[in-house]
Amino acid sequence: MKCSVGLVLVLLSSLLSLGESVQCFSCQDYSGTCSKTRECSQDDACLTLKARGGNTYRRCIKYTECTFDQLSLVYSEIPSFKFSCCTSDLCNSAPAGSASVLIGLLCSLLTMWWTAH
Repeated sequence: MKCSVGLVLVLLSSLLSLGESVQCFSCQDYSGTCSKTRECSQDDACLTLKARGGNTYRRCIKYTECTFDQLSLVYSEIPSFKFSCCTSDLCNSAPAGSASVLIGLLCSLLTMWWTAH
């Protein structure tokens, strides 16, 4: 009996997650960092659009509009850009910066120096 109740709960929770919307970062900046999030519609994706030498745009977009032609119309003031769209929560985050790599390297060197003395 307990097994069948557990199975029913698992099935119900999986059905409820089918209709969920995606959560995306939503901002425009030069640094590529972003902390503002937004709950999108069910048929939305998360967009990351990087203008050459300029801003990075992150926002919700209709999945069907995530094409170069559509984005060229929306962002007509940007002559050259790269973009990507994804459909999992907060998938349009900024990549880990080189500062964290530098800090890790410095900590490793400090540890090696400390143990050598």
